[in-house]
Amino acid sequence: MDRRTKVFQIVGFKNSGKTTLLTEVINHWKHHHHQVGIIKHHGHGGTPTAKIEKTDTDKLLNAGAMITAVEGEGELLLQNENRKWSIEDIICVYKLFSLDLILVEGYKNASYPKAMIIKNEKDIRLLDNLQNVQAILTWIPLQKKQPYPIFSMQNKHQFIEWLYQKLMLVN
Repeated sequence: MDRRTKVFQIVGFKNSGKTTLLTEVINHWKHHHHQVGIIKHHGHGGTPTAKIEKTDTDKLLNAGAMITAVEGEGELLLQNENRKWSIEDIICVYKLFSLDLILVEGYKNASYPKAMIIKNEKDIRLLDNLQNVQAILTWIPLQKKQPYPIFSMQNKHQFIEWLYQKLMLVN
């Protein structure tokens, strides 16, 4: 298999089903023996909550270390503060892990190939502002014809297989 890492985004508004869909995509790729990484944009304001508090590592970070890493029993936890990470920076780090696929949840304005989830009529307006849309997943019937493949969220497996076939054919 071509070892070039593919990147694909899933975008949509809060509670549209992004995480549930991504869980199923990951399971599908894992079933086919592929390595998948996930990048999730924390779009809820504030910092992510998985911080290491009151540990030696936290003390070292607070002392001025730009980045800390803790490894134990095969698990690696990186922590970095006071630096704005672009999606491109994060993808560069992920490429160190020899992944077949990097799935990105969110980062709507990024230019990577993406699928959008539409939960209700007002979500459709987001399509006008997105780049590189490859597919739409929808909870509702769409009245207007779209220039992309459309999949029902009730039949996510059809999208998952379409995505797998599409990305496996890309060199």
